Amino acid sequence: MIGERIKQLRENKGYSLTELARLANVSKSYLSQLERGLQSNPSMQFIKKVAIPLDVSIDYLLDDESVNYELDNEWKALIQSAIENGLKKEAFREYLNYVKFQAWLEERNKHN
Repeated sequence: MIGERIKQLRENKGYSLTELARLANVSKSYLSQLERGLQSNPSMQFIKKVAIPLDVSIDYLLDDESVNYELDNEWKALIQSAIENGLKKEAFREYLNYVKFQAWLEERNKHN
């Protein structure tokens, strides 16, 4: 599953197998084996290295339950507006982490 996700992200970025391996500083042959399902249990270090040039979180690469959502026009406009107003990917990731943390706090407080 993770190999398929890496391959899809790599192709979406327009990277060749060689290019992603070089950018992530990982073995091209291992990356190829992972994408083809011949390997299925990469180390966290490998996942971290590959996540950086693919511009995704480690969680995203590991999450088997991820769903590809089709964005409606309102979401697209909202995202476009945020980008036009200078929102950077890292700031958005920080915001997502904050939202996750707040949800975790709420859940924890329900049980206390």
